[in-house]
Amino acid sequence: MSLAPSADACSRIVIVGASLAGLRAAETLRAEGFRGSLTIVGDEPHLPYDRPPLSKAVLTGRISAASTALPRRRTIEGVEWRLGVAAVELDSENKRVRLADGSALPYDRVLIATGARARPWAEPSEGQLDGVFVLRGRDDAERLRERLVAGPRRVLVIGGGFTGSEVASACRELGLPVTLLERGAAPLSGALGGVIAGRAAQLQYEHGVDLRCGVTVASLEGDAHGRFRCAHLRDGSRVEADVAVVALGAVRNTEWLLGSRLAAGVNGVACDAGCRVFADNLIVTDDVFVAGDVARFPHPLYLHQFLALEHWGNAVEQAAIAAHNMICAPTERRAHLAVPTFWSSQFGVNIKSVGVPSAADTVVIAQGSFAAGRFAAVYGKDGRTVAAVTFNHGRWIEYYQRLIEKAAPFPPDMTMADCAAFGAPVPAAFPDRKAVVREATAILTGYDATERRVEWIFGSRPRSEQTPTHQG
Repeated sequence: MSLAPSADACSRIVIVGASLAGLRAAETLRAEGFRGSLTIVGDEPHLPYDRPPLSKAVLTGRISAASTALPRRRTIEGVEWRLGVAAVELDSENKRVRLADGSALPYDRVLIATGARARPWAEPSEGQLDGVFVLRGRDDAERLRERLVAGPRRVLVIGGGFTGSEVASACRELGLPVTLLERGAAPLSGALGGVIAGRAAQLQYEHGVDLRCGVTVASLEGDAHGRFRCAHLRDGSRVEADVAVVALGAVRNTEWLLGSRLAAGVNGVACDAGCRVFADNLIVTDDVFVAGDVARFPHPLYLHQFLALEHWGNAVEQAAIAAHNMICAPTERRAHLAVPTFWSSQFGVNIKSVGVPSAADTVVIAQGSFAAGRFAAVYGKDGRTVAAVTFNHGRWIEYYQRLIEKAAPFPPDMTMADCAAFGAPVPAAFPDRKAVVREATAILTGYDATERRVEWIFGSRPRSEQTPTHQG
């Protein structure tokens, strides 16, 4: 693969992923003067659309799935859209992207923006029962909305991360009975830690969710016509329902990169701070870039560990950095250093997060009332502020972002804040790291760009189980 092509030699760019990141990258390329051939490949038949409303406004009927198309911030003329056809191979030696229809797209630069997909139910035959759903794409949301409108006797949600909790919230807003099963001690415990997750659990109880924690599903059962009817739990009980939503996290779309000689695997595609992808020999490339949910990049605020994000804002900002660096002179390249931010709306509460909560071991309620469900929680590690989460207290999120950017001491000095009391720091109570990886939208994955499966302890170098570097 080419390691140092000049900006002037770039006349053909292929973006793989008709996603938020793909669209924003294309807009940036045209805005910054790239007039060459620009092709965007997408495995779905739709133009880029907004995903956050799918588990919220679309399910409740406030908007339709078809109305989630992303607005264009600027005109992107001369773009060839290749929709409804997946990329199946990146031939980095000959600089071609091969598609499922047998065609091949030559490139001078390529941007990988293939994102992630919903993790399917482990037993395929059970996952294909009529009434079993995942929720990631527009078509998923449209089908699930139709089934909810039909008035099922009960909805079963398997998994208490953000998507599962938002689905449960939508069901209660529609007046539907819903049971949520979470293997951890509380919903969102992998993302926010057990202390804050305890308040999330209380929210669900208050809104009539049949929340069952510390349980797992042994199997899904259908009737003679292939329709889902119940879930058998490992504690011997069962839950009868007409609809089951499998919300067990995401799988990054990297399988098509098998054999590409890139540092791509289950944790994503590893890149440097400028979004240039690492080859499997840890040499950075200059013609392959990555952005969005599928990317892993080192962040200085978290000891330069690789960070994988499923954040709307990260996709936008990283795509702009990648696009700029694809076509600029080497001396004009920029680094992607934005602090992660995320939000969720469920059960009438607006939850906002900044930083990486799962990088912490301690948390303190810095403002507001935890019992009333309106507060700001600040997370720390080794005497440094690393994250903050607010429940209906979002106007302070930018303040905490500045503290994180400055690596401010933890616990923070809140003597000037509008809070009635400042609690003492307590253990954040994060579960084992596997649960964190499944539920969190921001995941630290270690230091080695070629790591596939990682077990690590905060503050120390990860222990990894290596597989051949070309495998996904």
